[in-house]
Amino acid sequence: MTLYLDDLRVRHLGECRYDSPLSEMLTTKQTSPHYVAEGDRVLLEDTVSMLAGHDVPPEQVPSFEGAGPRKKIYFDPSSVTAGILTCGGLCPGLNNVIRGLVQELAVHYKVKRILGFRNGLRGLTSEYREDTVELTPDHVRDIHNAGGTILGSSRGNQDPDEMVDSLVEHGVDVLFVIGGDGGMRAATCLSKAIEARGLDISVIGVPKTIDNDLPFTDQSFGFQSAFASAMDFISSVSVEAAASPNGVGLVKLMGRHSGFIAAYAALAANGADIVLIPEIPFTLDGPDGLLAYVEQHVRKKGYVVIVLAEGAGQELLEEPDLAHRNGKATDASGNVKLGKIDDLLKERITDHLTAVGLAPTMRYIDPSYAIRSVVANAYDSVYCLRLAHAAAHAAMAGRTEVAVARWRRRFVHVPLSLMTSRRNQVDPDGDLWMSVLETTCQPAEFGAQREREKVPSGFC
Repeated sequence: MTLYLDDLRVRHLGECRYDSPLSEMLTTKQTSPHYVAEGDRVLLEDTVSMLAGHDVPPEQVPSFEGAGPRKKIYFDPSSVTAGILTCGGLCPGLNNVIRGLVQELAVHYKVKRILGFRNGLRGLTSEYREDTVELTPDHVRDIHNAGGTILGSSRGNQDPDEMVDSLVEHGVDVLFVIGGDGGMRAATCLSKAIEARGLDISVIGVPKTIDNDLPFTDQSFGFQSAFASAMDFISSVSVEAAASPNGVGLVKLMGRHSGFIAAYAALAANGADIVLIPEIPFTLDGPDGLLAYVEQHVRKKGYVVIVLAEGAGQELLEEPDLAHRNGKATDASGNVKLGKIDDLLKERITDHLTAVGLAPTMRYIDPSYAIRSVVANAYDSVYCLRLAHAAAHAAMAGRTEVAVARWRRRFVHVPLSLMTSRRNQVDPDGDLWMSVLETTCQPAEFGAQREREKVPSGFC
């Protein structure tokens, strides 16, 4: 996907005419290793060869607008009504973002009112538009100590014009949508509907995804908390498998299309022998297949620990005799429901090991909902707070149809359309997957020819 400078420009509602209450802090600020000045930009790419490939002057190289407070802002804070909603699945740090937004808007910008819309985008429909809560610093003071979201969440495909009607009825000037790819798509549609009516309403996205699969962000908030929690489950199943005759430990983690949680949790726990992710297909049968490798591992080590991303191996369920296990229905957000690859693996591994005289003791854990509902750890707590600050600054400066993200360790503004333009995935040729292979000593591909492997197979 080739991007140009114009692809990365964000939309402004108009000229910023009001002095920002933070303007005195900015008078001496210049770009430094720790700060991006208001007029400066953050490069999309970070290698010499990539930059040279554009063959344009430095000011035309693809770059993002830096996030942060502006000396002049678009809205008069004293007349602003802000709205906040959370949508999609849960993720550590949602309450931290809500708390950060409310504190920044109320304490520093002193906006007139902050509304929380209940249960995601459903709260903007005509049936539920009165289901709101007024958010104040006192109301959100301690919510970061709890997982989940105090506003509730939901999935669904709501009508943009109906949602705009709700914003107009409540007098909302700026709306913050905290959500995943579905939430970012909805925020984009909502922005377009607002623009079509010629309304002065800013829509800012704060992207979240437990799978870390949204593009143009170093890492999604809550991801570190999630894989740290997943690490504990891998460690537990490793202990169980090691203490059992022919033990097989299987941990299924979230990761519909991207295996980041499985990869990072396996590296952190350092107890996995096999990691299976959606980005790398595998086969079960044959001398180079997964079952043969599991058998070898059990014979040599006495047990085996497998970390499975939920979206891995879906191609195996396309076989006619497994059609009953293939999830083809969709959820309320339009996501295809996944097939039960974990059931298939448990059955096939048990059958194979039993047939070769190694009747296994299976230890299986699926902590999916447990890891996404935990309280944000210290790192994510700080990250969420800074994202919230960046979102508040973007909205008050009249940016719209934009998400706030961290790119190359800088906070930036990303056009909402780009946040759903592709999916962030583990690169089979990247350094993260290489680290997984180095740690587990598993083959690069199960069922692939040996000459295609990046590292030799073997056991640690």
